[in-house]
Amino acid sequence: MADVKNALGRQAAFQLANVTKTAPQFEAITPRWLTRFLEWKGLETGVFRLNRVKEGETPLDVLCSKPDSRPDIPSLFVDYQEKPREYFLSSISVVINVDTRVSDLYSSPYDQIGEQVRLAVESLKERQESQLLNNDDYGLLKNAVQRQRIQSRSGFPTPDDFDELISKVWKEPSFFLAHPRTIAAFGRECTRRGVPPPTAQLFGSQFLTWRGIPIVPTNKLFVDGRKEPQSLAGKTSVLLVRSGEGKQGVIGLHQANLPGEKSRGLSVRFMGIDGAGIASYLLSVYCSAAILVDDAIAVLEDVDVGNYYDYA
Repeated sequence: MADVKNALGRQAAFQLANVTKTAPQFEAITPRWLTRFLEWKGLETGVFRLNRVKEGETPLDVLCSKPDSRPDIPSLFVDYQEKPREYFLSSISVVINVDTRVSDLYSSPYDQIGEQVRLAVESLKERQESQLLNNDDYGLLKNAVQRQRIQSRSGFPTPDDFDELISKVWKEPSFFLAHPRTIAAFGRECTRRGVPPPTAQLFGSQFLTWRGIPIVPTNKLFVDGRKEPQSLAGKTSVLLVRSGEGKQGVIGLHQANLPGEKSRGLSVRFMGIDGAGIASYLLSVYCSAAILVDDAIAVLEDVDVGNYYDYA
């Protein structure tokens, strides 16, 4: 019988080894493309007044006359709304508590306070994107007017439906917005018709496009009220947005020059240490959104994402 050689065991050797670790991973973090594609406007006092003209009541007449004629020049003015809508920034806040003994002793290689703040910021920004779409006061889904809402002809997201959205937002449309399941369903409908949508690279990532307009994914356009639907089928909406103040489109609103500002509209402030050695940090994000004119957005409603084809 061969001799068994003595050797250092794995478990004992492990006590001398350095372990390579990751920063905390958080599955709920998304790219949040909506906040990247929107144009943002910083406010001075947290209030944005949307002034509009009384369209249809004082039209401008344009006269085309022959050089030798002397027509009477029309006398008129363009009237404004006397009670324009005002948007007040909403706040999303959270307090992070960190035991100073923990942060003092266990902050290598990753700073405990920094990681706690980072994950809280990610959560706030996820909530911000959801509010931009679903807030009862300023959410884009809630504020699209009725004449800019259409129903899918077949119930499924088809190229015809996307073309109909373009007909509603035809003045320099910026991007479609849809749940990833909706984009997959639209891709199937395009493949079925032999018109697979091309792709375009934006922000270093690939996006499907339709008529040259990027289709931007977000899980905040819920399917049956969920970010992650439980079944293959489900109903949702698709948006087409024109973004930018210069285009009379949709803009995001944030408070400029916040105390403790870490990024656009986001502040992180130290609140002190209590008698038990617990350090507290207040994180707040202030935001809203405004549709400057009604035809800056259109909604395709009651879209079913559960249609599949057998290509065999």
